[in-house]
Amino acid sequence: MLIAFNKPYGVLCQFTDRSQPPRPTLAGFGLPPEVYAAGRLDHDSEGLLLLTDDGGLAHRLTDPRHKQSKTYWVQVEGDPSEAQLRALREGVDLNDGRTRPAQATRIETPTLWPRDPPVRFRKTVPDAWLALTIGEGRNRQVRRMTAAVGLPTLRLVRVAIAEHRLDGLAPGAWREL
Repeated sequence: MLIAFNKPYGVLCQFTDRSQPPRPTLAGFGLPPEVYAAGRLDHDSEGLLLLTDDGGLAHRLTDPRHKQSKTYWVQVEGDPSEAQLRALREGVDLNDGRTRPAQATRIETPTLWPRDPPVRFRKTVPDAWLALTIGEGRNRQVRRMTAAVGLPTLRLVRVAIAEHRLDGLAPGAWREL
């Protein structure tokens, strides 16, 4: 079984949380029993999360050797220059090594659901949206990549993993693939 889930902002990619007070988890969304997340999204990221009950499938989806592409729409602070986009396309030096080259393009503001809480708007600081596709999945990689080129991430929404897409799935909703 493979499930596409649109993970809302602030939800943990696990079914339990031992912190006090407890934070929202996947347990609150009526997902089928016996599934678990194939990969992760940080609590402050949104969008496509795949869940499965098949360990082999989970491995194929998450192991970097399989190079499953992941596409994100990233709202960044600043006005991206061609040099910044080129740096993302060529790979960025992070504290844990150089990233693989990414596909990076500036996009029009996508039509998305409102985020709660909303991204803080600042009149004096421009922002822009990028479509960024990577073939690896280090911890907070997209946020670290955009920061490394001088474009801090304001909002991060994963819209695709390989051929699986969010395709209009509302936050907190899921469907079997």
